[in-house]
Amino acid sequence: MHATGSAASIENLKSKIENDGVLTLADLDGWSHPGPALAVLGHPIKHSVSPAMHNAALAAMAAHDARFAPWKYFRFDMPPAQLPAALAQLHAAGFLGLNLTVPHKVLAVGLVAEIDPAARAIGAVNTLRRTATGWKGFNTDGYGLATALKTDLALDLAGAHVVLLGAGGAARGAAVECLQRRCASLRIGNRTRANLDTLLAALRPLAGDTVLEGFDPTEPPAAMPAGVVVVNATSAGLQPGEPAPMDLRRLPPGAKVYDMVYNPPQTSLLRDAATLGLPHANGLSMLVHQGARALEIWTGAAVPAAVMDLAARTALGLRA
Repeated sequence: MHATGSAASIENLKSKIENDGVLTLADLDGWSHPGPALAVLGHPIKHSVSPAMHNAALAAMAAHDARFAPWKYFRFDMPPAQLPAALAQLHAAGFLGLNLTVPHKVLAVGLVAEIDPAARAIGAVNTLRRTATGWKGFNTDGYGLATALKTDLALDLAGAHVVLLGAGGAARGAAVECLQRRCASLRIGNRTRANLDTLLAALRPLAGDTVLEGFDPTEPPAAMPAGVVVVNATSAGLQPGEPAPMDLRRLPPGAKVYDMVYNPPQTSLLRDAATLGLPHANGLSMLVHQGARALEIWTGAAVPAAVMDLAARTALGLRA
């Protein structure tokens, strides 16, 4: 698409593109990036580390395959009301792929031309791939979680006993992944019973032989299997002094703890896990692996997840 508008607006857009600035819907009117473009859409989006991760991976890939040299990943601050127009304009502008984060993952389901069956079961998409007729939606969050549990905690979801905290979109994606990978049991804790019951009803057709139960996090199940993994998909415990979403002292031997939150790197739940000597990890690896899977979907090539991990840690100030 050729640039239009005043010289000042064109220079402003050029500066944003060159300096990884936060873009808006208005910037698409003058879009002129010459190479293949990718982007993340969210609201807010300023603190996203996705551009750092993806651009580092693309640079590493370009070192071995010149096709990827002109590729670049951008970020757009997009209020929910602008999402329909944004998806149409990004497609018209020639973008090859998009990531969606809060609050767009569920909203986009009704706006795409096609949905991968796994994403349809979740009811949310976080990755869009360009097609001739529109966007095809995928969800790589479950893959990111499963891979993170394996790499960080040496845990395979197949046959695992899972305690999942939360009943929102992130929890639903995690629950579907657990059931599709045939975990042995899935116990979901949520304070609002109505939301919990709604999620359980949606999951029962997928459960098969898997034990599926709900509980109040203030009263964890009395008889949890040894080796259970607790996965937190809530925002509880983010603020200093805020209690963890569940008392880990009631966990059986061999328990492990995973918190999807990665910033801050240690939540109340993870502090409690460390105090009790339980193996634990935060959500940074999930972020990296869901991102790597998205880049594979867009490029059809092998993606250096280790490069993305280093870039994410550097962007968060966790590694020099």
